[in-house]
Amino acid sequence: MSKKAFEKFINKEPKGAAKKEQFRQEKRKAKAELKAIGEEMRKKKKLQDVQSTKSKIRNPKIENKKFSQGSANNKQTRPTTFSQNFTKKTELQTTNYKAPTTTSLMPLNKFIAHAGICSRREAAELIKDGLVTVNKQPILEPGFKVTGKEDIKLKGKPLYIRHNLIYILLNKPKDYITTAKDPQGRKTVFDLIKNAAQERVYPVGRLDRNTTGVLLLTNDGELTQKLTHPSYEIKKIYEVKLDKPVTKKDMEAIASGITLDDGFIQADSIAYADTKDKSVVGIEIHSGRNRIVRRIFECLGYDVKNLDRVMFANLTKKDVERGKWRMLQEKEIRLLKFMNKSFVRKGK
Repeated sequence: MSKKAFEKFINKEPKGAAKKEQFRQEKRKAKAELKAIGEEMRKKKKLQDVQSTKSKIRNPKIENKKFSQGSANNKQTRPTTFSQNFTKKTELQTTNYKAPTTTSLMPLNKFIAHAGICSRREAAELIKDGLVTVNKQPILEPGFKVTGKEDIKLKGKPLYIRHNLIYILLNKPKDYITTAKDPQGRKTVFDLIKNAAQERVYPVGRLDRNTTGVLLLTNDGELTQKLTHPSYEIKKIYEVKLDKPVTKKDMEAIASGITLDDGFIQADSIAYADTKDKSVVGIEIHSGRNRIVRRIFECLGYDVKNLDRVMFANLTKKDVERGKWRMLQEKEIRLLKFMNKSFVRKGK
């Protein structure tokens, strides 16, 4: 099957010197962004230190204590020279100043996501259902602030923030569902990655039982929130095999947009994947609505025979056989975290 029509969707990887130069540019850009963030944090900390120091010096209790100690020891309480004044001021700063001990707060649903349980939205539902307790008290508000030092439990089991983050790319086969457990005893994607890591991971979004292709699993709750939130409009590309050739009229209808039961939907791009077989098309879409690709074609009278996700947020199944998995490379993780424009919908 020809894949030429898909080339317009998938970014071609540069080779040789061009590839090395692209990597150097991305690395330089990432370092610059991290440096800027670090510089801003240092400025804020420096400002806080200065303000805290001034407040200590201006505190009359501190000054009175300092001078009274000098009088008790028969020492001069008022410096007479510039050098003595400078020394006295420096001593006051070093002996009385203490760094602020503020503890960062975070919403309870964010803490649960960082604990590697689920995404923030799913965590919010768990909280509203009364399944989460903080210091043995049930909390029903997802925005309830915690530091992470509390006794936080989900269904009676303690939760802790994950520090060892795992990112797994799976080429999902048919007949596997994307849930941890299935009451009907069906096969799940976790059966395929059970030896990948000791940490618990969960899928970023879902592919239904008969859909194949790229599926990302991780315990990074913050990244999951970004990749699944509608506002980021993450790019997804599917190859669709239908029961009959798709007419040009229907292709144009999908490109301009159609109305389904749950509202209007428009493909970002659509084309024939094989010029000789017009029953195979490639569609780019950013919506995360349930079974959206299948419903688009079913609405126009087509039966989807095969649905394969060939790209998700610039991740492809290249060199990953069906049913196999691999860990993401550091470069891929960096691009995901910085929300690289190449996998966010153009013209947003």
